[in-house]
Amino acid sequence: MSAEEIVAEPSAADGPGTVVITGGTSGVGRATARAFAEAGHPVVVLARGQDALDATEAELRERHPACRAMSLDVTDRDALDRAADVIEAEIGPIEVWVNSAMVTVLGEFEKVSPEDFDRVMDVVFTGTVNGTRTALRVMRPRGTGRIVQVGSALAYRGIPLQAAYCAAKHAVQGFSDSLRSELLHQDSKITVSEVNLPAVNTPQFDMCRNLVGEAPQPVPPIFQPEVPARAVLHAARTGDRSLLVTSTTTRTVMGDRLVPGALDHLLASTGYDGQVSDRPAPKGDNLWKPLPGDHGCHGSFDDRARTSSLQETLRATPLDTVVRTVAGLGRRVGGQVLRLVV
Repeated sequence: MSAEEIVAEPSAADGPGTVVITGGTSGVGRATARAFAEAGHPVVVLARGQDALDATEAELRERHPACRAMSLDVTDRDALDRAADVIEAEIGPIEVWVNSAMVTVLGEFEKVSPEDFDRVMDVVFTGTVNGTRTALRVMRPRGTGRIVQVGSALAYRGIPLQAAYCAAKHAVQGFSDSLRSELLHQDSKITVSEVNLPAVNTPQFDMCRNLVGEAPQPVPPIFQPEVPARAVLHAARTGDRSLLVTSTTTRTVMGDRLVPGALDHLLASTGYDGQVSDRPAPKGDNLWKPLPGDHGCHGSFDDRARTSSLQETLRATPLDTVVRTVAGLGRRVGGQVLRLVV
């Protein structure tokens, strides 16, 4: 439903705060919406495509009756402001705002039309800026709130065939750094977190504009969207500055800092084949208009996608538990060594 059509129901202000997620009808956004709703938050997803909006709202309301889905394009600043005003008035104060909307084009830079390149930048970067501006407007009077930018390893290391998406995610990273410094200067309690993802099994690889002919795929290793969704919840609870989700992202970022030139050459030789597969190429894309139907959380790679990450498991484990576990392992290994020596 649109922002104007949403009906008033009992406020959830007495419970966990309201969470808004742009791009919340598929992929990581959908998985994150489920996770917040299961944690007791009223969740409002903002996205295009009425079929997906209807299905997402029905699913989320089984978890929390105050959840909603509202139709808009994140490139429309006024629509975001109108939606936020309705949410604040009729559902409850927005405590967390997650910017997750994305589109992409797979193809060499010179083969991507200027209009398509700009569209990716508008949705991924400008859409994030628009969402952040709206979130700040409603959070400022209360002086608190969490803004979470769903980023990518590609915010730090660009790869071939995705120049527009990589540029947009780089821009989000720089924008978030600037804003974070300004909020600190203002002694604001509003936080800006970045959750940078590895390759994820989302429907985007069946919906992106594809100029290479072959079917797109995430660069392995691939993770299920529930893995980054848990990291988004962590960022919303802690306000952590930046999370590198899984060791794959950590290695990518560190590798770019240490040997960026070597990565240029490596990606020149592997970056093309690593992003395509021999499965039938999907038809149609959602670059300018949403595709009909409900596309859900997962893409076409369930048989290859990992459901967990040691790095993320450790992040979610209380520090004292980690210390006790490591100490216990140390004692067992030490005891075995001592027995061998004796």
